[in-house]
Amino acid sequence: QMQLVESGGGSVQAGGSLRLSCEASESTGGVYCMAWFRQDSAKEREGVAVISTGGGTTYHDPSVQDRFKISRDDDKNTLYLQMDSLKPEDTAMYYCAADPSLFTTCFERFRKAAFGYWGQGTQVTVSS
Repeated sequence: QMQLVESGGGSVQAGGSLRLSCEASESTGGVYCMAWFRQDSAKEREGVAVISTGGGTTYHDPSVQDRFKISRDDDKNTLYLQMDSLKPEDTAMYYCAADPSLFTTCFERFRKAAFGYWGQGTQVTVSS
């Protein structure tokens, strides 16, 4: 079974940066569509960014576009989320997710937060 472990969360001042990592227990290259989601206690889980199985296509939610960047290193079976210019509203539990889907299905699943595998999350807290 695919297992995902996030790391890199923490507390940072507004305007600061963090890089989240998600290490997968299985080979990710050419197999898994991967994404980052986040959830504040008072809100539903929302999509942050997604990267296609082949890594050639990405999508970032407008709320983080130009500030966050999703990437993957399939040689290390690791997904990353570089977060710059962090804002207090970015405070949330961030979850890594993966799904063995093809391109079209990958992005459809992202919109529905319907990924097959999820990590336990890593907390990001941004203070002003």
